[in-house]
Amino acid sequence: MVVRRSAGLVLYRERNGRTEVLIGHMGGPLWAKKDARAWSFPKGLVEEGEEPRAAARREFEEELGIAPPDDGEWLELGEERQPNGKIVTLWALAGDLDPERIEPGGFMMEWPPHSGREQLFPEIDRVAWVDPATARELLVAGQVAFLDRLAALTDGGRDGDPSSASPSGSGRDEATPGE
Repeated sequence: MVVRRSAGLVLYRERNGRTEVLIGHMGGPLWAKKDARAWSFPKGLVEEGEEPRAAARREFEEELGIAPPDDGEWLELGEERQPNGKIVTLWALAGDLDPERIEPGGFMMEWPPHSGREQLFPEIDRVAWVDPATARELLVAGQVAFLDRLAALTDGGRDGDPSSASPSGSGRDEATPGE
């Protein structure tokens, strides 16, 4: 059996003395009514012959419609086997971007099931800057370990009080593309 591999990028920033990470809510009808465990770091499949770091950069741009910051050191966060057997490799990069600038890529799927009708859905339907504590609740379970690795490589990944991470008090600075 061939092991599928994905690669991605954890964009993080310091805001008001606290660490925040950029995560995206998975698009499409299967995730539309879910919130907890329905978010992911921008990532995707590594193509045959492609270097994982190059795949991470490509997937960030494909999923968000914007290139990752050019400056800054890519910190290797290692790899983690997901419950479905896929191996995910992530890097962290300090940087900032405005969630309003996101223009997500799309994917086609048959919907409703067995209808014979293909529809286009966004890979990510919204993005948010969240503190690590909030990210732990929202990320798919297989990606949570990367938060601990980020904290070990940075200034402790200061979780702080989740209610202080955004003006809304939700621990999120969120935007839906196109709004």
